[in-house]
Amino acid sequence: MHPWDCGRGEIANSSLEESARQLLFLLSFRDCVWERGREREMDRKRVLVVGGTGYLGQHLLQGFLEMEGKPYDVAFTHHSSPPQKLLDAVSPCPAFPVDLQTGQGFDTISATFGQPDVVINCAALSIPRACETDPDAAMATNVPSSLVKWLSSTGNGSTLLIHLSTDQVYEGEKSFYKEDDETIPVNVYGKSKVAAEQFIQSNCSNFAILRSSIIYGPQTISPVTKSLPIQWIDSVLSRGDKVEFFHDEFRCPVYVNDVVATILTLTKNWTTDGRQIQLVLNVGGPDRVSRFQMAETVAAVRGYDISLIKAVSSSSVNRGVRSPADISMDISRLVQTLNITPIPFIDGVKLTLGPAAGS
Repeated sequence: MHPWDCGRGEIANSSLEESARQLLFLLSFRDCVWERGREREMDRKRVLVVGGTGYLGQHLLQGFLEMEGKPYDVAFTHHSSPPQKLLDAVSPCPAFPVDLQTGQGFDTISATFGQPDVVINCAALSIPRACETDPDAAMATNVPSSLVKWLSSTGNGSTLLIHLSTDQVYEGEKSFYKEDDETIPVNVYGKSKVAAEQFIQSNCSNFAILRSSIIYGPQTISPVTKSLPIQWIDSVLSRGDKVEFFHDEFRCPVYVNDVVATILTLTKNWTTDGRQIQLVLNVGGPDRVSRFQMAETVAAVRGYDISLIKAVSSSSVNRGVRSPADISMDISRLVQTLNITPIPFIDGVKLTLGPAAGS
């Protein structure tokens, strides 16, 4: 054996051992990264929007998806087939068909998406005249018994239910109702919403009930078929015809992004600290306005002839349903609790009608 060959085997063995150690280190590092990634996935909070194809539901999905870092896994339910335009816009959010009256479809969500940490219930039969015509359907749809039963089936009370209620739970005999004022609804729609609130408060460990006024704002990703208030006023005034508007019914219309901000803040608070939430909030804008004043504002922003707007009493029209006269709301609790200050009505109108409005 050549003298120089001495130790070559030892050197080779040493190199192999070093390579093996490096390989083991890399494999261990890979497994660690994979495990941390899996833990992060498991730690991601799940949010379910019930009624995701409606006006607020679509804006809410958009709001969640535009959050920095996209911190939540988001899914939504629908009653009829969701428009492809919406599915494309909110991808990869899964969509689930659900029957709110029977609860059919909720178990599929548990099996494929998982139990949500936050559920936002935007679904409702919200046309007062339709509720008056079919009170059974109004109660079956607006009281979320099947939804609450499904959430309760896990038995751990770890889900926050954010439920959209209405200002029509109030009687309408005074101005600026507070959350602690008695609820005395004057129509079936309001009664169904009071029944929903009572059911949730009796059966849910964690809830936030949002008594919303008229929600207005831009059209949705996939346009909804229902008439939007500001767009409708704009369209009738743009034709130059005289139009009648009620001067004696008052609400606090709220810009849709302020409602979305309220829900995102509640979601963040719940998923961050997990402290018990049992909350009722008035969610309205800062301005008490009649429909006549709403029309005047649109006309001022657009530059239409205000003399075309005629003020009439709500009693002059038979709408087939009783409507409360003044359900304006005090929103102090919203401002103080969540540090959210809804924008003035005129500013919301300008945002709704686009950049050219008021220019």
